[in-house]
Amino acid sequence: AHPTLFAKYADTLTGPAAEIRLPAGLDVDWEAELAVVVGAEIRGASRAEAAAAIWGYTIANDVSVRDWQRRTLQWFQGKAWDRTTPVGPVVVTADELDPAAGLQVVCRVDGVERQRGDTRSLVFDAAALVAYVSTFTRLRPGDLVLTGTPGGVGMAMTPPAYLTDGAVLETEISGIGVLRNRIAFTKE
Repeated sequence: AHPTLFAKYADTLTGPAAEIRLPAGLDVDWEAELAVVVGAEIRGASRAEAAAAIWGYTIANDVSVRDWQRRTLQWFQGKAWDRTTPVGPVVVTADELDPAAGLQVVCRVDGVERQRGDTRSLVFDAAALVAYVSTFTRLRPGDLVLTGTPGGVGMAMTPPAYLTDGAVLETEISGIGVLRNRIAFTKE
């Protein structure tokens, strides 16, 4: 009935080709997602007002530290590690791209396809999510709202599969482009 939400800070974001560095020994997973870019300040927006406030769309991968995410019922601590959410490579304006028409969302790890979905199957579409979030917090130009991930995440596999040191994570959405991020585990 309601979307599951969590916040990310600006420091959580990183570039479309950035290396994602994390301490060794963590269960690090992938989540390919369409990201909505807010273009106007809104609060308490209707669905139509929210749709009008969407400036465009880009790609994100909600790289998640699952062992930290599972520590409590709140997912935040597994989703807000510094420089772990790649975004980009461009923003395509809302007048050029319609997720309701169906965009392919694909994630590959070391060239192996792990996720493939279609934005038509999102539980909550972009306008519904933006409207919902605006009921309790003001959204401003440049804010991002990630829309959810298709099936195929590593923690749901039997046995679970996670990113390894040196893995190349590719996140692609038709009509937008591709993120390519290398995973680097450190001894810190």
